[in-house]
Amino acid sequence: MTDPIADMLTRIRNALVAKHETVEIPASKMKSAIADILLKEGYVAAVKFVEEGVSGKLVITLKYADNQSVISGLKRVSKPGLRTYAGAENMPKVLGGLGTAIVSTSKGIMTDKQAKAANVGGEVLCFVW
Repeated sequence: MTDPIADMLTRIRNALVAKHETVEIPASKMKSAIADILLKEGYVAAVKFVEEGVSGKLVITLKYADNQSVISGLKRVSKPGLRTYAGAENMPKVLGGLGTAIVSTSKGIMTDKQAKAANVGGEVLCFVW
């Protein structure tokens, strides 16, 4: 697999369209950090790590309000063929600040607001709104 983060986002997107309650994703440290950010920002209801085989899997419980998913969209920004970076001063805003950009910085994976507050830039992984 060339882009495991895009695979994770696609699995979540497909589960939302099919109105699934949970989605299972092969685990990694980066995917776990992204899932934790989605949990802290209120986009998903729960994230659980299940030991299985070599690396295990993440079980993400999706969140719905009035039979509509809380996540309206997920978009992969920095791809293996075209990396996208942003400095602290020009961090991208998603829907004028209503959405969240997830950024991989030297201090770990964080949201655009956290990166701006910590005055660090990095690779813009994805947008969530």
